[in-house]
This record gives sequence, C-alpha cells and structure tokens, in this order.
Amino acid sequence: MNKLELISALKTEANISKSDAAKVIQIFFDSMADAMAAGERVEIRGLCSFFVKKYKSYTGRNPKTGEKVSIKPKKLPFFKCGKELKERVDY
Repeated sequence: MNKLELISALKTEANISKSDAAKVIQIFFDSMADAMAAGERVEIRGLCSFFVKKYKSYTGRNPKTGEKVSIKPKKLPFFKCGKELKERVDY
C-alpha cells in the first residue's frame, strides 16, 4: 500500500473528499516526522513504534581503496512492530 492507496481507503471509509483525506494523511505524517526530528518516540498502540537511534562516531574503511575513514556520529529512524501486528501478519 502506498500513500495514494491510503488516501483512497480513508476517503472511502470516512466518506470524505479526496482532498480532505490527503490533508489528514499529510498532517499525520508531518506530525510523526516532526516528533521524531525532535527526538521523541512515536507509538501507535497495537501497530508499531518509531524511534530515533543514535550512533557514535567510528573509524570505517573504504572498501574500494582500503583507506581508513572517520564516520561522523549520526541518528537514524527505526521501526518496531507491535505484538498485535505480528500476530495478525503471522495468522
């Protein structure tokens, strides 16, 4: 399912216009992204949670040349599946 299919499903289920459904979906995704950018955890009970994982700097290696390279510290988003979703998918 992609974003357009999600908008279409919301439009059908909630009986609202396509533009209103698109606004709702955009607000939802923007709110999640803003919260994660602020370092907050986003949890949707029964479905999943999103959080930001922090990595320290380390020394890596360029696989082509073998040269040592310093990797800067970084933060990456992570997804963790909820128990109910696991059970529903594995049903």
